[in-house]
Amino acid sequence: MKDRAMQSEYLLEVTNLSKKFPIQKGVFRKTVGFVHALNGVSFNLQKGESLGLVGESGCGKTTLGKCILLLYPPSQGDIFFNGIHLNSLRKDSLKELRPRFQMIFQDPYSTLNPRMSVEAMLNEPLKLYTRMTSPERKKKIHGLLETVGLRPEHSTRYPHEFSGGQRQRLGIARALALNPSLIICDEPVSALDVSIQAQILNLLEQLKTEFGLSYLFISHDIGVVEHICERIAIMYLGKIVELASDIQICRDPWHPYTKALMAAIPIPRSGAKDKTRPTLKGDVPSPIQLPAGCFFHPRCPEIIDICTQEPPKLLTLRGGRQISCHLFREDDPI
Repeated sequence: MKDRAMQSEYLLEVTNLSKKFPIQKGVFRKTVGFVHALNGVSFNLQKGESLGLVGESGCGKTTLGKCILLLYPPSQGDIFFNGIHLNSLRKDSLKELRPRFQMIFQDPYSTLNPRMSVEAMLNEPLKLYTRMTSPERKKKIHGLLETVGLRPEHSTRYPHEFSGGQRQRLGIARALALNPSLIICDEPVSALDVSIQAQILNLLEQLKTEFGLSYLFISHDIGVVEHICERIAIMYLGKIVELASDIQICRDPWHPYTKALMAAIPIPRSGAKDKTRPTLKGDVPSPIQLPAGCFFHPRCPEIIDICTQEPPKLLTLRGGRQISCHLFREDDPI
């Protein structure tokens, strides 16, 4: 077992995490290839911190979240939660630890059982993981509903009786039920109206302060991530290409892909189109046949010769910024 000190500096440490899904064909389900969803992801998350994970659809953000929770078994790499090596835990040990990390899903309606009332839904994890009596569980459920901005009488209703924003509040209440330390938020506001998004984001910030939570916040919207996260990691084709503070990423992006993402944010103004803003050409390469060298080089506007030959390492530069790009070196005076 690779457990580290129980009082680790970080709540979550991910090292060289990879995940590939087999492609099977024929009557005998022969494996003919692999979808490379994650390709050596490494990062850490401090206690009480919010880390944003941003990238285009299909870049592996949700797969990373599910691998951290071991909903998908990683193909390679290590996951440490508060110093405990999750990959090496047996099922009974992992079951005891599962209440410590939870997930809020993108589509609240599809993750709620339409045949279960709110009380039955929230009662299930409490009954499974705690020794509370029935009256204690009912009191806890009413408290959870009030915490997320709903009323105790909502406990008798069913999912179809709620609006989209209210369903997401139920998803948050379910995630909070077992007092977790880490919550992985998988695009929790992308399916909501803009005004409701603001309410949910403010609620998440309030809960983070109140309960001392840490968030891994997955989104394709940098503006949303900037609002709630202290650091932002940019993903492309299953790899982290840049990781820095929210201010560094949003005000001074370095990686060509990060620059293009920031340039894609609409700016309300009049006048002609700004031709100086970088734009990406072409499509994301197939995760079945990954490009040689840097994965981003087929679309990169700043490509150099080495980009097509060698994959860049994830370097840590001054100010704690991490970047995976041949345009930078560890000893660069940046």
